[in-house]
Amino acid sequence: MNEPNAAHSNIATPKQHKPINQRLSFWVIILLVVLVAAFLYRHTSTAPVTRGSQKMPVVTASVKTANVPVYINALGSVTPTHSVTVMTQINGILMRVLFQEGQIVKAGDLLAEIDSRPYEALLLEYEGQLKRDQALLANALIDLKRYQTLWKQDSISEQTLATQQALVNQLKGTIQLDEGLIQTTKVNLVYCKITSPVDGRIGLRLIDPGNLVQTSDTTGIAVVNTLNPITVVFAIPEDNIPEVMQKMDAQTVLSVEAFDRQQNKLLATGKLLAVDSQINSTTGTVNLKAQFVNDKNVLFPSQFVNIRLLINTLKNAIVVPTAAIQQSTKGTFVYVLNTSTLTVKEQIVKTGVTINDTTVVDSGVSPGQIVITQGADQLTDGATVILPGSGNPANATQSGNEKRHVAA
Repeated sequence: MNEPNAAHSNIATPKQHKPINQRLSFWVIILLVVLVAAFLYRHTSTAPVTRGSQKMPVVTASVKTANVPVYINALGSVTPTHSVTVMTQINGILMRVLFQEGQIVKAGDLLAEIDSRPYEALLLEYEGQLKRDQALLANALIDLKRYQTLWKQDSISEQTLATQQALVNQLKGTIQLDEGLIQTTKVNLVYCKITSPVDGRIGLRLIDPGNLVQTSDTTGIAVVNTLNPITVVFAIPEDNIPEVMQKMDAQTVLSVEAFDRQQNKLLATGKLLAVDSQINSTTGTVNLKAQFVNDKNVLFPSQFVNIRLLINTLKNAIVVPTAAIQQSTKGTFVYVLNTSTLTVKEQIVKTGVTINDTTVVDSGVSPGQIVITQGADQLTDGATVILPGSGNPANATQSGNEKRHVAA
């Protein structure tokens, strides 16, 4: 009875392990499939990265000749042609202020008045002294004439005559002193009316009517700045001084352009006016002054502007887009396109000045050649380019100044 049960139990054991082995085989197959797929994906996805299979767009441009302006860039500060602090020249009470803050004034315009009554009274006093001293002088002259007659008659001593002569001279000096005091008082009366010394725009009022103003005050009443014309002071490196001085000595008018802070907007165009007489030893720069008409008042005192000083113009210079210039261990080069075979050649060049997006090339390329301006980082010497959508480079053609191509 026990043996059949034992045999039955021995037969049932392998039937329990069979499903486990099947599941294990299934997952092994799945894993192998995933590994194979990953291997194939890696090789097929990295293959197009190689140059020739991935099509990278490039842009070309023609080498041209142009007149290239050469500028010296600097940061400048707008400075009024005249900046005058309106101050009192006498002591007194400020009675009236006759200007509007910020208005345009002309030289001689009445700006303020100081109480003139003390000076009018002083003038009256000095005029009275003058009349008194003139009367005393007239009487002394009469006595002098009589003493001269008596001295000739030997009726008085010579000392008495000399004393009278000295009195006459003393009174004449007193009259001159009185006349000087009267003239000074008249000038002070003129100073009671404060006028604008120059044409320009007057600033904010610095003192209110009713205050005592004195010649010792340092703040003044207001500031008048001449805005038309206006100047800009800027500094350039000392290395550029010989070239600038050569132009100045030749009486060449150098153009100066003033741009806003972002260098996006041209504010005004003027001319170089003067060069400072010495170099700043701390910064190694020299100050220059340019003058602008400023008829639209776009330049304002103490405004910071970007300055471009036109120092020279290169006639018929060979130029390429700055984006075409590449750097390597061999030096500076550009990729030149062969339009017949649509292959590129690495060409070493010698560059000059760079103005905005254009670079002057002193040697290496000639006008009419085609250079790569975009996509050059995907190219090598001898690489072939084709037009987008064209499978055969020989069928590709180029037209216009700038074309988009694809590196093959």
